[in-house]
Amino acid sequence: MPLLTADARGVYVISVTPFHPDGRIDFDSLDRVTDFYLEKGATGLTILGIMGEANKLTQAESREVAQRVIARANVPVIVGVSAPGLAAITELSASVMDMGAAGVMIAPPGNLRTDSQIVTYYTQACAAAGDGVPVVLQDFPLTTGVQIDPGTIRRIVDALPQIVMLKHEDWPGLAKITALRKAESAGGRRISILCGNGGLFLPEEMGRGADGAMTGFAFPEMLSQVVSLCQSGNAERAQDIFDAHLPLVRYEQQPGAGLAVRKYVLAKRGAIASEAQRNPGANLPAESRAEVDRMITRLERRLAELG
Repeated sequence: MPLLTADARGVYVISVTPFHPDGRIDFDSLDRVTDFYLEKGATGLTILGIMGEANKLTQAESREVAQRVIARANVPVIVGVSAPGLAAITELSASVMDMGAAGVMIAPPGNLRTDSQIVTYYTQACAAAGDGVPVVLQDFPLTTGVQIDPGTIRRIVDALPQIVMLKHEDWPGLAKITALRKAESAGGRRISILCGNGGLFLPEEMGRGADGAMTGFAFPEMLSQVVSLCQSGNAERAQDIFDAHLPLVRYEQQPGAGLAVRKYVLAKRGAIASEAQRNPGANLPAESRAEVDRMITRLERRLAELG
């Protein structure tokens, strides 16, 4: 599989990591959910992200998951290698690139406070990932606590050719996309911008110049359809499809509950055998399941009406 480049576009679905109820990784379900994402139109896959419960895996387990997905998928696979220390980034990055990963994703540690610290960190992190390894800069201040303004992103991109993509998850963040694209039009190096946040602002992000989505959702086909329609100039149809899914998108955005919602629906759809999360984590209570079931019923009706 070729390496990730700044021309990447489409939908790189953030994959869940399936577990058995006793906490063991469910590798059969990992195969099944990988196939599911591809069947629903994924351009690529991103594994071992925050919603992939990467922080609950050992390094050995992370390598096992990466090996399984990379071997099975016929699309580029980006692997999250974020870690408190650079040595862990070096170890995991070297392993997954040898397996055939397209690139790695790195989020900043939460102790960075100044622009200079952020630039220095990414300079060191790119070196730790390995010479020539494509790197995705994950900008997710709501989780990391690290604010990276557009000017600092430009400094990093211009200084580090390994940075080929921004995973944009700032919120509010539409103005950041506009600022970055304006800087590129003024002569800056262009990078791919794929957006997260569960797709909550996907139509607007596409309108601002994003190249697609890098996020998870229990109906990943919505992400693929919206991105494809926006890229082909049919923004109204894209908005109609997005609007039909919006209640469930919104419900998945509840802090602390979103992964439980996503895994419940994926299990309902047969993509994984169990909705289990590895501890610490909890499944949905009965009241929440009933609300999600009602939203799915309404979604199916609205999609039928749209034709």
